[in-house]
Amino acid sequence: MKKMFTLVISGLFLTAITVQAQTDVLPPNPVPGKCYVKCITKDTFKEVEETIQISPAYKTLKVVPATYKTVEERVLVKEASKKLVYVPAVYETVEVSYVSQESRTDLTVVPASFGTDAKTLEVYPVTSGWEYTTLADCPSVNKEDCIVACYVEYPAKSETVGITTLLKDASTNKIPVPEVTATYKKQVVKTPARMDEIEIPAEYATIKRKVIDTPERVEEVTVPAEYKTIKRTVLDQKGGMTVWEEVDCNIVGTYNVLPILYDYNSAVITPASKRIIDENLLKLMREKPNLNIEILSHTDSRGNDDYNMSLSQQRAQSVVNYLVSQGISRNRLTARGYGESRLKNRCSNGVDCTEAEHQENRRTEFRIIN
Repeated sequence: MKKMFTLVISGLFLTAITVQAQTDVLPPNPVPGKCYVKCITKDTFKEVEETIQISPAYKTLKVVPATYKTVEERVLVKEASKKLVYVPAVYETVEVSYVSQESRTDLTVVPASFGTDAKTLEVYPVTSGWEYTTLADCPSVNKEDCIVACYVEYPAKSETVGITTLLKDASTNKIPVPEVTATYKKQVVKTPARMDEIEIPAEYATIKRKVIDTPERVEEVTVPAEYKTIKRTVLDQKGGMTVWEEVDCNIVGTYNVLPILYDYNSAVITPASKRIIDENLLKLMREKPNLNIEILSHTDSRGNDDYNMSLSQQRAQSVVNYLVSQGISRNRLTARGYGESRLKNRCSNGVDCTEAEHQENRRTEFRIIN
């Protein structure tokens, strides 16, 4: 349901400066500024012609049918049996008591109780020291001769503080609440069901049947063998060898967007899109015969999710089919449709977006894989 797709190339490349495991072999004679993709060569095949026997020589047997004669015979057509008559059970109704609400214990809170007390604290300690006094009627001209030194002590100072004391901490009282009962009606079997047996006699009939009068016989006819020449594909050269493909670093680790257009609600590739694929993807795969490519197709969020998933898969597959028609081996290509599951912006279901925002999500991508 999306008219416009984007073809993006994503490189999962290893450059010449990437740290390799000790068992890896780096490309020989690397060129500075170039990037290399590690590839495993695939098996190559060739066609050969071979004549095979498609049918062996054999004998046919012609059967000459037997002849029959008719005889009469009395046969059992219905065996003796017993007829079972079902007598249903008889029920009666009884009342059953049950606990509709279980007993419980409720709790009431008794708050804590407090008392008062007082405590006297020393707020300033006992102090002492020398104090000097000059006598008022000192007879000496030098007043220092009339100084009196006294060692004075001052008492400590105290303060009484009121204190709240805990007489009894908070607690709970348990109040039992009895259970509540009720009854319901139940049907129980008073007389069980039973089966009564009735004898049914066997039945007979007289039949006519054919028995062999003359046994059949066989005549032999020889049929010659048949042969056919077929073309088959056989392994020409075993793959599995490690090779390095040089790739332009401008496409390593980046998305190269190309406008790939489809007709509305169609997976058919337009001539303009074919030219874009020829100039880029087809050219790359022909120049690098060991590269494997994954084609990924996406839609925007408009339309049914399941339909978009199917349409994106068809469009990715159409790119693969076109490349195969141009001589690229199908086993080098993988097609994956993602519908609207990998949106590049906020434009999910129910979100009002511009056509340019939807266009960003309508794209076809390809990436190089081992």
